[in-house]
Amino acid sequence: MAVKPLSAMEMFNWMQEGKDALFLDVRSQGEFADWRIQVTSIPQVCIPYEEFEDQSKRVWESLPTDKPINIICRRGRTARIVAEQLDAKGYDVYVLDKGMQEWSQFYHDVTVAEEAGWKLIQLQRLGKGCLSYMLLSGGEAMIVDPGRHAEEYLKLAAREHVNITGIMDTHLHADHISGAVEIAKRTGANYFISSQEMQDSTLSYQAVEDHEVFKLGEVEVKVMLIPTPGHTPGSVSFLVNDTYLLSGDTIFVGGLGRPDLGGKAREWAQKLYDTVFHSIAGLPDDTIVLPSHFSGVEEFCADGYVGATLGSIRANNEAMRTEDRERFADLVAGRVGATPPNYTEIVEINRGKVVADGDKQLELEVGPNRCAVKHSS
Repeated sequence: MAVKPLSAMEMFNWMQEGKDALFLDVRSQGEFADWRIQVTSIPQVCIPYEEFEDQSKRVWESLPTDKPINIICRRGRTARIVAEQLDAKGYDVYVLDKGMQEWSQFYHDVTVAEEAGWKLIQLQRLGKGCLSYMLLSGGEAMIVDPGRHAEEYLKLAAREHVNITGIMDTHLHADHISGAVEIAKRTGANYFISSQEMQDSTLSYQAVEDHEVFKLGEVEVKVMLIPTPGHTPGSVSFLVNDTYLLSGDTIFVGGLGRPDLGGKAREWAQKLYDTVFHSIAGLPDDTIVLPSHFSGVEEFCADGYVGATLGSIRANNEAMRTEDRERFADLVAGRVGATPPNYTEIVEINRGKVVADGDKQLELEVGPNRCAVKHSS
């Protein structure tokens, strides 16, 4: 027997197949609790590497001998050490190649809607909890909230036989690096974002608030702009064909966007109140909300994408049922949780004020997203 590397794609295929296996995470219990593989039915256990260093503890005896074990760590190094120990004892072992860092860069696409003349695809960055979108029609494509891996969008566009002509960010992201500028450079597409988000930026962009409707391709696919401040001052959402609300970090399946990252939690919570009870109040309950992040497997619908009807979100979200403005602000501003790591530097990169190479970008993005305020009940 020998230790076998397992790519992120191969691990994802295991998860899709429901393979009879075990995921063994050898990071610390704290790291495992903070950030682990979410979208899987395969059992996971955490036994820190230090436990394997002490041979007298014989921790390997708790592991199954009749199924493959995929060993996971941050970068794949300590996982390989543990795997070699277990291989020597006769276990069937695999190592997630480059660990959670590699998993954080894996993308999977799911078709949300496909009708005559147009299609809407959700790109899921499963290890990071990030979601982005490609809207296609008439041989053209528009990207919303792309991650920094431009090649993923270029490959998808080639597969779908479309040219990327527009890229939109719903807001200036704080937990991951946007790929909008890079995709625009490589395709010649226009980049749209709110000018409120790009103060003092030297990047080339067009102010999204200057447009009320975007039309894409030969078929008129209406993309309506709905101002939704709250998470950040210039956050917007996009309503596609009066049915699909690309809500950015304003409304999630299980929560609302956190209002504290600008240091004005109470003030921005008041803006979020106006968004919930005025800007989107007129949208019907059957509107499909498609956010830019997810925080758990329970947010996936039966069709495989992250999304839910606005009616179900309203019914299950305490804050969205709280019409008293001050009570709403208390709820939203008081439950923001841990701030995204490195968020100030990530914001400056996305604004074009700081330049970082690929290795630095990878390190800055490690960990889960922390942009939602969960108020499901």
